[in-house]
Amino acid sequence: MSAFVVAGLLLGGTAFMLIAAVGLIRMPDLFTRMHATSKAGSLGAGLILVAAALYYGDLGLSARALATLAFILLTAPIAAHVIGRAAYFVGVPFWEGTLMDELGASRLTRANEATSEEPPPSS
Repeated sequence: MSAFVVAGLLLGGTAFMLIAAVGLIRMPDLFTRMHATSKAGSLGAGLILVAAALYYGDLGLSARALATLAFILLTAPIAAHVIGRAAYFVGVPFWEGTLMDELGASRLTRANEATSEEPPPSS
């Protein structure tokens, strides 16, 4: 029974890694590519690491696999977010089918609020 669970986890992890690779190739711009690879890549790597921990059953290897999984789950979303913001502020173009720029709208609102404030009275 354990072999079937491990095989299922490996197949699932491999499928998600394949989805991440296809997303990297097929998506039209940097932002959608990052979305596809960070989500599917993290889940795929996680499933493969859990499969390795279950297959070998060694406490040391399982602890290292779970620590690696925790590291991936904590750092991949943050890295994708930081890279996306940097790309946005550098001016990487959006795909022409992008409907809304929420970050740009919030920045304009904050800029308008900052400029509409009255200056402090001088003494």
